[in-house]
Amino acid sequence: MLLSNLTGNYRPKNQIKAEVNIKKVTSDSRAADENSLFVCISGAKFDGHDFARSAYENGCRNFAVEREIELPDDAQVLIFDDTRIALAELSHAIYGYPSQRIKVIGITGTKGKTTTAQLIYHTLNDNHIKTGYIGTNGVLYGSVSQKTANTTPESSELARILSDMVKDGVKYAVLEVSSQALYLNRVRGIEFDSLIYTNLYPDHIGGAEHPTFDHYRDSKRKLFSDYPTTLVVTNGDDPYSDFMTEGTEGHRVEYTVGGNGWIRAENPSLLRDGSDLGVEFDLCVCDKRLKVKLPMPGVFNIHNALAATTVCIKAGVRIEKIARSFESVKLDGRFQVVRTGLDATFVIDYAHNGASLESVLSVLREYEPKRLVCLFGSVGGRTKTRRAELAAAASKYCDLCILTSDNPDFEDPNEIIEEIASHMGDCPCLKIADRREAIEKAVSMAQKGDIFLLAGKGHEDYQLINGEKIPFSEREILLDCANRLGAV
Repeated sequence: MLLSNLTGNYRPKNQIKAEVNIKKVTSDSRAADENSLFVCISGAKFDGHDFARSAYENGCRNFAVEREIELPDDAQVLIFDDTRIALAELSHAIYGYPSQRIKVIGITGTKGKTTTAQLIYHTLNDNHIKTGYIGTNGVLYGSVSQKTANTTPESSELARILSDMVKDGVKYAVLEVSSQALYLNRVRGIEFDSLIYTNLYPDHIGGAEHPTFDHYRDSKRKLFSDYPTTLVVTNGDDPYSDFMTEGTEGHRVEYTVGGNGWIRAENPSLLRDGSDLGVEFDLCVCDKRLKVKLPMPGVFNIHNALAATTVCIKAGVRIEKIARSFESVKLDGRFQVVRTGLDATFVIDYAHNGASLESVLSVLREYEPKRLVCLFGSVGGRTKTRRAELAAAASKYCDLCILTSDNPDFEDPNEIIEEIASHMGDCPCLKIADRREAIEKAVSMAQKGDIFLLAGKGHEDYQLINGEKIPFSEREILLDCANRLGAV
C-alpha cells in the first residue's frame, strides 16, 4: 500500500518526502525489513526508538516516531503525536480494515471476560456460525490454535488475526478487551458489532499497571465511550453498570439474576453429582422461560451465561439451542472440574487476586464440602498488596491451605509463601514451594466429600521461573497423581 494511502486516517505531523509501497507495519525491529514501516513504541520496559537503528540495519527505511531519532539520510522518518495510535490505525489500514468484514464482540470487566467469551465461542460454533476467539486462552478459530503474550494482543497483531479470520470464513470474533489494551490503544481501529460489560472490582493497580482504581475504571470505560456499537450488554446487578455504560442507553440491554432485566435468570440452584459441580436456573427472555443446566458452578457463571445468551440471540440463535449448547460447554482453567476418579472434587481456576479468589471459594463453600482446601501462591514481581488479599480470602473460607508457587519469576518462592502466610491468621497452612509436590500432597490427602481448589494457574501451561517459561500443566499433573493412586 502506498504510504500516503496508509496514513490516510492518521496523518504524521511532517510531510512524506518519498512515496513508497509499504507491505508491513510492525513495532518489532526484528521483523522489520525493506518493505516495512517500523513504528517506535514506548513501552513499560523498552523504548522502540532505541531499536530504530536495528530495524535500519535489517533493511527498513521508513519509520514512525514520537520524537527525533538519528538515522542515515536515506531513512524516511514520520513524526506522529502518538505512535500507539499510529500503530493501530496503520495496521488496520494495511490489512484492509478487517473488522468491517467480521462482526467483533468486545468484552471487558474485571471478572468473567474469558468465561463469557468462551461461552459465546462455543455456542455460536455449536450452532454452525463460524466464530473465532481472542483472549487469555489464546487465538482459536477453525483448526487454528495460537498462544498470545497478552489477554488482548498488540494492535498490529489484532489486525493480522482478524484479517486471517476473515480469510478463513469466520463470521464472528469474540475479543477479551483488557484495561491495559484500552489504556494503550490496542483495540483502536476496531469496529465493534456488540460490547459486553461484566463487572468491576479493584485489580491490576500498582507497579507497571494502573496507578489508581479510578485510572483502571476509566480505562475500561473507554470501550463504551470511545467505540460506537449497535448493542451494549451490561450486568444490571453490578453497581458500576450505569456509570460504565453511560451514553449507550439507546442500544443497551441489561441482564440480571432476578430483577427486571430484559434477560434474566430466576430460581438458581446448585447441582452436585458425584465430583461434578454446576448450576441450574430458569432462563427468562421477554415472555419465554426454559430450564438451563450449566456444568459450571456459581451464580457469577449464571451472569456470564446471560451475557453470552444476549449476543447469541442477536446472532440469530434461538434460546432453546443456546440452552442446549450450554449443557455441553467445557472451559479450560475457568472453574474447571477435573474428573480424577477420586471421591473428592478437584477444581482448577485462574483466580489470582483477592476478589476473584473470594468469589470462587464462597461458591465452593455453598456446595457444603467436608473440607474446603485451597492450593495457591502469588505471582512474583507484582504488587504485594495482592498477597494479603489472597490470604484474607483463603483464610476466610478454607479449612486448610497449601501455599505454593505461582509464576515466581525472579522472586524467591519461599519468601512469597512466607509473606502470604503472615496474613493467614489461624487458618492451617502447609508450605510446599514446588507446585508439583504441592499437587501430589493434595491428591494424597483427599477424602470423600472434600473440594480442592487449585487457584492461580487456570489455563496456563507453564511456570515462569527466573524469566523462563517451564512447561507445567496443572491438569496433567493432577491426573497423573490420581492415576498413580489407581483412581483414573
